Amino acid sequence: MKMAEELQRELRSINRKSYPAYKGLKGAYQFPDYQLFIEHVQGDPFAAPSALRIFVPHSKAKFPERYYWDKCSKVALQDALLRRFAEISAKFCYQAKGSGKSGVIQVSHCGQEVLERTACEITKEGIHIRFFVGFPANGRTINSVELEKILFVYLPKCVEMSLYHRKVPERETEQVICLKEDQRVIREELKKRGLIAFVANGSILPRQSGNSDLPMKDAVPFQSPKSMEITIQLRHRGSITGMGIRKGITLIAGGGYHGKSTLLQALEKGVYDHIAGDGREFVITDDTAWKLRAEDGRKIKDVDISLFINHLPNGRNTRRFSTLDASGSTSQAANIIEAIEAKSQVLLIDEDTSATNFMVRDELMQRVIQKDKEPITPFLERARDLYEKAGISTILVVGSCGSYFYIADQIIQMDNYCPVDITEKTRKLLKEYKKPDCKAEGFALPSEKRSISFGSSVVRRKNYRGTGMVEEHEKLKVMGRESLMLGKEQLDLRYLEQLAGKLKKAGLIKSTRGAQGGYRLAKPAAEISVGDILRALEGELGAVDCQGLKPEGGCESSDFCVTKLVWQRINDSIAKAVDEITLEELMAEAKKSQERKREMEQSGQYINSQDKADTKRKC
Repeated sequence: MKMAEELQRELRSINRKSYPAYKGLKGAYQFPDYQLFIEHVQGDPFAAPSALRIFVPHSKAKFPERYYWDKCSKVALQDALLRRFAEISAKFCYQAKGSGKSGVIQVSHCGQEVLERTACEITKEGIHIRFFVGFPANGRTINSVELEKILFVYLPKCVEMSLYHRKVPERETEQVICLKEDQRVIREELKKRGLIAFVANGSILPRQSGNSDLPMKDAVPFQSPKSMEITIQLRHRGSITGMGIRKGITLIAGGGYHGKSTLLQALEKGVYDHIAGDGREFVITDDTAWKLRAEDGRKIKDVDISLFINHLPNGRNTRRFSTLDASGSTSQAANIIEAIEAKSQVLLIDEDTSATNFMVRDELMQRVIQKDKEPITPFLERARDLYEKAGISTILVVGSCGSYFYIADQIIQMDNYCPVDITEKTRKLLKEYKKPDCKAEGFALPSEKRSISFGSSVVRRKNYRGTGMVEEHEKLKVMGRESLMLGKEQLDLRYLEQLAGKLKKAGLIKSTRGAQGGYRLAKPAAEISVGDILRALEGELGAVDCQGLKPEGGCESSDFCVTKLVWQRINDSIAKAVDEITLEELMAEAKKSQERKREMEQSGQYINSQDKADTKRKC
């Protein structure tokens, strides 16, 4: 391991050199109170920032051992230290100047949930912090003076203010760990009392907006119905009172905009612990709970959906059912079976995002279409057996499906975000109505145990010197909720959904669900032309929208128009040109272009627009 002084000398020696000289900095360096690891160096200032790691031994950090002696408190401390490091480092982000991502200091973004993250890890030896730094440059010329500021001025301040016990407010750390331990107590109490969820009185469930995870200001605090109220004695906070949801079938009913889905979403997120101030820190749900919905168009591979779908007209076997484009009902059936295979004990379902024909069939429909002519067994007829025979509870949001009242163990009405227990009231009303058929024969859980294998994508490329070939895994990096980096390409997910829908409809791509899921080509790249893609996204490719060229006509002068011949030939030429170019050719050409660009960069011949602008400003 090198000393920090050697890093400083090396930085000064490469100043004003070509950017690849930064690669020589990769390695470990000993600073007075911690170690700095430069684990990956970016290829240029516009690429993904360099990966760094800091290790602080316990002898220097000096956090009390009781803060991390078990997994619960350790996860809480890791989360708190990472948030503090991110907050302090954000003050120094882009303080160092340069091109592209020069001066950026990126730390893993922490949401409202307290999770175990690799960005901060506490081991027996000490504390590890992983983050990214944009190595500064002017164009593609190294500016190591600015990098020296980051490594020798900014980072030491970040480490000192966030990773040393003497600088972190002890009360703040104690509160974080105490909250986590209290949340663990509630989870233990759920199992002891036969509950699947708990929502504390005073919780703030509504969020600021649909795309925000922050609590809504001036929201109505949650208040449990007296009939469902329970009290739990916590280790640090003392007693806490709230609504306990028992095992079984629970319905959440009520009018629109009264908070049904808000409560379900809070229960969905309750599988994770939350930070103080979130409003849902004491909303705790069984950690095996699954949120399920219909996913029209998803792929299904060898799933036993016979519990819900059987006797298909074409005689297909539903015990090992596969399809590339499932319907809403089929996809929801597969989702439930996959949840069962994953040992889930709680199913969370919203009527709004479910397939109607999968959830229920009313009496009139059953009379019109006999049971032996309907392959789908509705969830209504299986929910009771799922609980009584398999121990799987259900929490269901209903707005129009009254048949579920007959099988419910408890019914909660949301009235202006306030829950009301209407179980007994509803049962009295049910006596006035005819009970629907709520039970089906032949209940049997899938017997076959499927396994999942995770593959890896390995690509071959030239090394950065261009002297040989190296193999590396294709890198996938999530950049917030709206974009991701696949290899070196950044994809904006805001536009991808719109494009993917059109391409899928045209039969050019297909969707796959799961850990290795996503969108894939529906046929080989050599069989897809540029014309196919353009027509799917843009429609007709004619240079001029001439009515005389359309089959239905619409132009009175079409029979005598001379210019129609010109437009016809132009349109034919465009169509021929784009139809002759395949996606495979484009991919090959893109690969060649990247290689040429890399070779020019190494020889110093390539200057991009940013470099030209920088040069112009200097002049």
